Parts: sequence; C-alpha cells; structure tokens
Amino acid sequence: MNKELHDSEYKLFRDFLEQQCGIVLGDNKQYLVKSRLGPLMLRFNLASLSDLVSKTLSPFERQLRSAVIDAMTTNETLWFRDTYPYELLKKQILPELEKDHRTVKIWSAASSSGQEPYSIAMTGLEYQQLKPSAFSLGVQILGTDISNAMLEHCQRGEYDGLALSRGLSPERRSKFFEDSGNGMMRVKDPIRKNVSFRHLNLLDSYTLLGKFDIIFCRNVLIYFSPEVKAKIIRQFAQALNPRGYLFLGASESLSSINTDFEMIRCNPGIIYRRKT
Repeated sequence: MNKELHDSEYKLFRDFLEQQCGIVLGDNKQYLVKSRLGPLMLRFNLASLSDLVSKTLSPFERQLRSAVIDAMTTNETLWFRDTYPYELLKKQILPELEKDHRTVKIWSAASSSGQEPYSIAMTGLEYQQLKPSAFSLGVQILGTDISNAMLEHCQRGEYDGLALSRGLSPERRSKFFEDSGNGMMRVKDPIRKNVSFRHLNLLDSYTLLGKFDIIFCRNVLIYFSPEVKAKIIRQFAQALNPRGYLFLGASESLSSINTDFEMIRCNPGIIYRRKT
C-alpha cells in the first residue's frame, strides 16, 4: 500500500477537513494524516492514500467521508483530566448552583470516547453523596461529538484496562464500574442515567440543545482557526445561562477573542463566566 501524498493532494485534504469540521492542519502534519488514515486503506480496499483522499473529496462517498472524519477528529483523552476542573466543580460551582433548586445542565462539547462526561457525572454523584439533599431535580450531562463511532463507544460505556488506568483511581473504578463479562468494565447505571449523547458538529447551530449552566470544551479550540474559534465561543455564550461557566483546556485562552466572558483565576486553573 502506498501511503505517499503529494503536496497538492495534502492541500486539498486540508481544505476539506477545515470546511467540514473546522480543524486546521499545519504544513507539517502529513505524518498525522498518514497514521490516522492508513488503516482505512485496508478497510475500504484502496491501494494508495492518494486514492483514499480523492474518494473522500467526492460528496457521494458518504461512508468513507464519515470514517475519515472519525479518524481525524478522534483525540486521546483520560479520566478527570488535569484534576482541577473537577475539584472546582465539586468545591465551588456545584455549591453555588445548588442554591437555585433546579436541574443543573452541563454540556461536554467534545466528548470523544466518553471520559469527560462520565467524569463530570461521577463528580456530581460524589457531591450528592456528600450532600444527599442537593439537586433533588438532578444533574443532567450532555456529551456531543462529531464522530459517530466515538458516540457509539460512549453510549456503550465500556472500557478496557488500559483506558481505565489513565486517570482513574482504584477507588473510583470499584465504585463506578462493573464487569461487563467480556473482559471490559462498564460504567454503572447510576452514572449512565445522568448522561446522554448526541451527534454535533461545533460549526453548526447549538440552538436545539437548549441552555446550560456549565460547558466543558477542553483541548479542542487549539485545532481551529482564530475565526472559527471566535464563532464557537460566541455560540457558547449564547448557549449558557447568565453567569454560566465555561471550562477550556489549560493551554487555551479567550484573551482578545470574546468579551462575553470574565476570566476567574483559581488556584490552580482558570475558568470563564458569562457576563450578565
């Protein structure tokens, strides 16, 4: 199989990926395209990466297009990534929202293989176990992603030993997971019932999702152009209730992008709150 890609073909593919999902590939990322798309050559019986890219550009190759987008947008993740967002959630934000006596709605805007939304749900349940009277109307978490394959994985809620070893303590593994009988561990029902998943391209409208108290979109915006990033942040502001919170990745910032949010410095970490 030939994994070589001419510069002109790479440029066409870059343009396609940015148009379809906003992701911007640099001039030196051909290795990433080769490693991510290589397995699809065998799956779709294609002799070269050039053939695969050519067919991907055709609007009639829907199955291949979907598989390519899945491959290029799937990012590695882990449980309770960076720790501090979940500590802030438990110690600062949930106590604040508890005073409103209503359902709390949280959106994980790029749920990947599910670790983030399930980690949020575990944090919420831990808080409720400490304060049994809190959130009698529930905490609802929505996970969205552009990858249908990842969403199917999320909905199954099953993980192997390697995935579970990345950021999950033995105590939480024992408390929140059960043996699914096939060498995998499944998220227990008390967590699963609080989390739902649906397909969403962040370039599209968020109107039908409703309003949220908290949005997690961590380590995602770094892949977008400044223009697309600004558009997404504007839409996040519209999707948040007044004084709602936005969590970004540790290396991401809203400075000079948007004035709808105020930055709150925590120790450690930074969160953003929608201005009233």
